[in-house]
Amino acid sequence: MSTVSLTLKEIYDLAKKTLLSNGCDDETASILSDLIRNAERDGSLSHGLFRLPAYVTGLKSGKINGKGKPEIRKISQSIIKVEGNNCLAPVVLDKGLPELSKAAKENGVAVLAINNSHHMAAMWPETERLADEGLVAFACTSYKPAVAPAGAIKPLFGTNPISFAWPRPGKTPVVYDMATASMAMGEVQVAKREGHKVPLGTGLTMDGRETTDPAKIVDGGVLLPFGGYKGSAIAMMVELLAGALVGDNFSFETAAKDNNDGGPPSGGEFILAINPNKTSGTDWQKHAEKFFEKMKSMGEVRLPGERRHKNRMDTGPRKINEELVNKIKSLN
Repeated sequence: MSTVSLTLKEIYDLAKKTLLSNGCDDETASILSDLIRNAERDGSLSHGLFRLPAYVTGLKSGKINGKGKPEIRKISQSIIKVEGNNCLAPVVLDKGLPELSKAAKENGVAVLAINNSHHMAAMWPETERLADEGLVAFACTSYKPAVAPAGAIKPLFGTNPISFAWPRPGKTPVVYDMATASMAMGEVQVAKREGHKVPLGTGLTMDGRETTDPAKIVDGGVLLPFGGYKGSAIAMMVELLAGALVGDNFSFETAAKDNNDGGPPSGGEFILAINPNKTSGTDWQKHAEKFFEKMKSMGEVRLPGERRHKNRMDTGPRKINEELVNKIKSLN
């Protein structure tokens, strides 16, 4: 695979120029470019520049409103609803998360229910942002069907990621972001592009056979949930939380309404924020740190988010797939 070296600023500038050229206003382009640069910086390659052509596809088709503005409604002291108006999710989150944080700090627990936004980014940015505010956070969203329930060979669930973050004042938070599929679809797509095999159990071919060939999963096949029935149950939970609970679509309903242009579909997101100062008292941090120290003493244990935070310390250039860079430049 041929690569080119781009500085973090060059990554940001390339993303922003592309988004501005394809229908985004400056605010939307800036927010999304910041997210794309940060994904490349932190090593989340399947959510960095790799996603940009799909965003452009959705913008060009008119499905995504690159100049739209979300509307925030406070349903109660602890429930905030955001109508996304077909904006990209990072824009919706930029407006909604401060309101969620304020409500959780005041009331102990708060929920952000998002409708009609286009989410295809990593989910750790929203939970990490809340953890940096001293809050425990959980988020999830669905997508279009790509994952078969345990016992089936046809898709029903999206890859249905979940993200959790635990605050560590004075330290980087513990954060994880994981698909409830055996592997995120973006990672399978990257494996296909770069010619790598995927582990057995990642997915099935179109005729229901196990395979290590990512192309046979992406092109007509299906992903499997992680952990069999256990992962399948968690994927179902995400469908309910990010669909029925927030008043948005299930993955199969999203697919029925989508124009299938390749861009991210419209959907919902559920975010929960909890103030540990309200639920535990003042010694929760010290207590949690004892637990993390115990974990770290048990061998080569890495706390979730540590690799990403270590990558973040390196502010040097990143090696980017040359074919991808050329494709993005052709979109301007």
